[in-house]
Amino acid sequence: MNALFNYLLKLADDSFIMGQRLSEWCGKGPYLEEDIALTNIALDELGQANNFYHYASRVADNGKSEDDLAFLRYEHEYVNAHWVELPNEDYAQTVLKVYVFSVYQKLMYEALSNSADEELSAIAQKSLKEVKYHYTHASSWMKIFAQGTEESRERLVKAIDNIWEYTKGLFAKVEGEDDLIALNIASNVDELYQQFISITEKDFQDFGLEYLKDHFMQPKSRTGYHTEYFGYIICELQYMQRAYPGCSW
Repeated sequence: MNALFNYLLKLADDSFIMGQRLSEWCGKGPYLEEDIALTNIALDELGQANNFYHYASRVADNGKSEDDLAFLRYEHEYVNAHWVELPNEDYAQTVLKVYVFSVYQKLMYEALSNSADEELSAIAQKSLKEVKYHYTHASSWMKIFAQGTEESRERLVKAIDNIWEYTKGLFAKVEGEDDLIALNIASNVDELYQQFISITEKDFQDFGLEYLKDHFMQPKSRTGYHTEYFGYIICELQYMQRAYPGCSW
């Protein structure tokens, strides 16, 4: 079932690349508790990715393991959204990335919890417990940055101006996704995007931030075309498997 395989890769690749990006902060957080919190979020994302890759490997039934799917594909075969591969930059941009991604995942997993695919539903229900915490944590920090010092607010506003145009790419579809939506296996991302706008617009009012309406949105997420940053991520992720084929933990 190629459509389901593509869909599982979409979910897995998002979490995988987001987890890898956030892991770059390990040992570099602004203070110990926050260092640990962000590292735990990264671990949650990598755990979710592993669950989706494991299911995808069984759906494909071609002898490829979850490790093969995670580490041994070519760049154009990854179907993650551009949002997750964007650089962390400073802590304000990282917080923004986690906040937006947590809103997206919370909506996605809530919808998938009622999927006609029982295994997909089970993974979504487990993951939803994690991303609810991610959302609470990131939205708290969004408010702290927005209502803190002049510099913290400037940094957050700069981050929003720089990367908000990639948010809609999270809701891009992969090949065959419409068929899965019709079967109540996948969630309708067009509807989820409208919910995303409502939630984030309301949150921005609470944060005291101006919401970017009718903003230009970057296309081509989930098409195999990536930002200039993606190749560097893949080089790091794939080094061990390329250097030592077949190695396992």
